[in-house]
Amino acid sequence: MKVLVTGANGFVGRSVVRRLLADGDSVIAANGPGASSGPAGRNVTSVLLDVTNEMSVRACLQTPVDAVIHLAAIALSKAADQDPMRAWVTNAGGTANLAAGLAKASAGWNAQPVFLLASTAEVYAWRERPIKEEDPIQPSTPYASSKLGAELAAEQASRCCGLKVIIARPFPHSGAGQDPSFWIPGRGKMLREVKDHGWPAVPVGDLTAVRDFLHVDDVADAYALLLNRGTPGEVYNIASGHEVTLDEIHTRLEALLGIAPKREVDGSQVRREARPYLVGDSAKLRAATGWSPRRSLDDMLRDVLDAQKN
Repeated sequence: MKVLVTGANGFVGRSVVRRLLADGDSVIAANGPGASSGPAGRNVTSVLLDVTNEMSVRACLQTPVDAVIHLAAIALSKAADQDPMRAWVTNAGGTANLAAGLAKASAGWNAQPVFLLASTAEVYAWRERPIKEEDPIQPSTPYASSKLGAELAAEQASRCCGLKVIIARPFPHSGAGQDPSFWIPGRGKMLREVKDHGWPAVPVGDLTAVRDFLHVDDVADAYALLLNRGTPGEVYNIASGHEVTLDEIHTRLEALLGIAPKREVDGSQVRREARPYLVGDSAKLRAATGWSPRRSLDDMLRDVLDAQKN
């Protein structure tokens, strides 16, 4: 299978490319504007792609592909909060541009490719139980709203152009190489500094929130399986279904680093818009693909910390 991966030089993109290559697929790794380097190796072709630019999309789709995994996006909620317009243009507008371009290009190909959109669990309305795909949608942040816009754009291309669209809604995930602007690598970096400097205390926000965290490689596994076993027109949650509080994660990070600093509440670290509970039900994905997470919470946290050693 030949697969175009957008955002291939990003945190999740690198893991997805590795998984596809391990499966024997060939990959067109589409890297964002200004990218210094992307995935390399046998069966990988790297190209530059600006999903908001029609000419760039057209150039990227000159070669027929069997599937597209669309990861390119403004992925950090804080970045979307600071510039909601950019998040909408990139996430919603970029998806509309790419989906339309793929539908037009594939009209001359022998087969219709699968378009797998990586959305987010944050599009759902808040529930204090594991969320299912049929639960109500109610995004509460600029990031989540822009990702729902991406879903609508992909669905429109499906209705109007017959594009074979699958929407994946992953729950929070982390692993080696994730930007420290995200909570787990940010906490890991701060706690490593506490250890290195011998500081007696660490500032914290609200650690009572409950989350469903996955290792990034398990998310990549789900994307790869959905290409072959997912049903176009369907939405799939990617989730472990296991509850963990941010306090528990913080405690595990401290234990892995061998420290126990005093925690001092810092109001500037409290996210007012953060959900108190975000856990998913992935029964639909499991039934369709046989997927299940293979890495533990500690595997994920160790990978984050190990990657920060250098």
